Amino acid sequence: MVTIVSPAPCLRCKIVVNCTKPNTISLLAALENVMTMYSIRPVMNLSTPTDISMHFTLYGILGVEEKAQLLNTYIWLVMEWENEFFSWDPVQCGTANISLPRERFWSPDVVINEFMDENRAPSVPYVYIKHTGKVLDAEPVRVVSSCNLDIYTFPFDVQNCTFTFNSYIHHVSDIRIILGKKVEDILKRSISVLSTEGEWELMDIKSSKLNLSSIDQGESNPYDELCFYIVLRRRATLYVVNLLIPSCFLITVDLFSFLLPPQNVDRSSFKMSLIFGYSVFLLIVNDLLPVTGSTIPLINVFFAICLALMVASLLETILITNLLVGSSNFHPVPGWVRVLVLCFMGTLVWLPQKSREDKIILNPVAGDTDVKVFPLVTVERQVQAGEQGEMWSEADDSALAELKKLGNELQSIRLKVAQHVDGNQISQDWMQVGYILDRLLFGVYCIFITFSFIVILCIWSNSYSQ
Repeated sequence: MVTIVSPAPCLRCKIVVNCTKPNTISLLAALENVMTMYSIRPVMNLSTPTDISMHFTLYGILGVEEKAQLLNTYIWLVMEWENEFFSWDPVQCGTANISLPRERFWSPDVVINEFMDENRAPSVPYVYIKHTGKVLDAEPVRVVSSCNLDIYTFPFDVQNCTFTFNSYIHHVSDIRIILGKKVEDILKRSISVLSTEGEWELMDIKSSKLNLSSIDQGESNPYDELCFYIVLRRRATLYVVNLLIPSCFLITVDLFSFLLPPQNVDRSSFKMSLIFGYSVFLLIVNDLLPVTGSTIPLINVFFAICLALMVASLLETILITNLLVGSSNFHPVPGWVRVLVLCFMGTLVWLPQKSREDKIILNPVAGDTDVKVFPLVTVERQVQAGEQGEMWSEADDSALAELKKLGNELQSIRLKVAQHVDGNQISQDWMQVGYILDRLLFGVYCIFITFSFIVILCIWSNSYSQ
């Protein structure tokens, strides 16, 4: 005969069930009346809150969707609470624990606030009942949760995602959620059993509890909360090998292309081939790059700058090739270009301006040491003043006239030589401008590669120091 003895009214009393025989059938018959009350919270007094002790074990990191800002994980969730509607003597009933169908007992409506999809994990149809009235509910959960992903330092990024457990309709006066195991033990257990990581590595698990004092004052949400913070680090080896190293190789090859002579057309075609190859490389690796609407990864900026430098180097090669080949037809170098490029930038890149030749030196006749060097300015002044004309105007014989004619021809040759020297000087100035610009862009390349290498090392060391 099964009897239910109800004690005197109290806040946290339990109904003790008695078994007629120490076997499972007798215990199940004793609990039959209790299992009919699965629709109400199992407390004798509704003012008594039900404490839900919970923890979980992270079994798998299935993936991260950067574009949708989702974290896909697989956890084993364990919850334990006290049911005041039953307890029994394990000696009298023959057992201290028994597993019974889940739908026959009340379960808390604890959910994860960040849940973005239904649970597709296999369902567990049983809960574990202890003789003290404790109910142990353990089930697998495939969690597709929202996570504010920060991919600025991709592929050396560290993500911090949150699991917030709270009751869906019960206030803190009805259900209180407490941490059932130390966070250090949760992390240690998760790392030991983690079987599916992919490109992600579990770094840390932290927890925080909602301050109940603020709830009592009505300053916060009336629902009790327990937050877990899942810290993940991306395994960057795949991306370093497939993204960073090939890009650094291509930009380094473009750097050494400055050693080719700029006036040679092979340099331009070589740089065009590099730009084409780099564009194809970006199209191939586009699927490996994360895409979000809020943040642009630093690696995308790196690729954009590399492509911009390659295009700039091609345009600069076209410019200086034009300067080196067609500079003889240009006008003299403007003053601001002479000051900014030839003087300032030339000194900056160790290509100072060459000294200008203001004199024309005539080659002396072999064996004649009395031939003098005449400055060009003096000769031009003599022509303008008509000194040569006065010199020959008094001569009237044919010999002097022939000498006068010969002198005029020599003077004409001298003027043409002066014009040629001036033209060569203009051409040399423009060529010097081209060499300085070429050396300047080479220096920009070296600075960019060095700076990028330092930034990559700093981000990599920072991600592994966290």
